[in-house]
Amino acid sequence: MAEPSTRTVERALSLLAIVCEHGSLSLAESSRLAELSPSTSLRLLRTLESSGFVSRDEAGDFHAGSRIVQLGARALSNENLVLLCSPAMRDIAESTAESVYLSVPGHADQALYIAIHEGTQSVRHTNWVGRTIPLEGSASGRVLRGETPAVGYVTLESGVEKDVTAVAAPIVLHERVIGSLSVLVPSYRITPSKVERYGALLSGAAASIERSLSATTSARPGPA
Repeated sequence: MAEPSTRTVERALSLLAIVCEHGSLSLAESSRLAELSPSTSLRLLRTLESSGFVSRDEAGDFHAGSRIVQLGARALSNENLVLLCSPAMRDIAESTAESVYLSVPGHADQALYIAIHEGTQSVRHTNWVGRTIPLEGSASGRVLRGETPAVGYVTLESGVEKDVTAVAAPIVLHERVIGSLSVLVPSYRITPSKVERYGALLSGAAASIERSLSATTSARPGPA
C-alpha cells in the first residue's frame, strides 16, 4: 500500500530537481525530461506550485518557487552562510559604526533576520535576529525579490520602521538571490554620501561572499 505513495514522492522530487536544474521549463519539457506523461507532470507540478516549491510565469513555464529558494538559503545559513558573512558584517559595522544585518527569505512574503553585527553608536538598531519583516515595503525585501537596481543596492527610508533608513545589497548564488546584507541607520544620521558609501561597502562585501559560496559549493563532491 505504501509503494504508490512512495512512487508519487519520487516523481515529484524528480520533477522539482529537473525544474531547479534547468531554471525554466514548459510542461512538455519537464514531462519529457522526467519521463512522465503530461497529465501526471501537471498534477504533480500543480501540487508543488500550491506548496510554493515551484512557480509558473505568464507563459506557463515552471520555475523554482520561493519555498525551495528559502529552504536552500536556510540550509546554507545552517552550514556556512552566517559564518561566511560574519567577517564582512563585522568590517562594515566597524567602518560605519552602524548595525549590519543578514536576512534570508522567510514564509509567506516575509524576510527573516538570521544574523547581526551591532554598531557602536549610542543610538543604534539592536538585534532583530529571529524576527521577520515583510518583503513589501522593505529594502531587504526588494533585494530578496530581485528588485535591486543597477547601482547594486537598495535604499529605503521609513520602510518597516519610521525614521529608520535601510541600505541593502543582494547575495546571489547561481543566479538566485539567497540573502540580503543591510545597514540600518536612524534617518537623522544618514546623508547621500553615506548612502553611496554604505551601498558600496555592502555590494562589495556581497560580491566577496558570493565568490566564497561559489567556491564552497563547487568544491563539494558530487554523487558517487
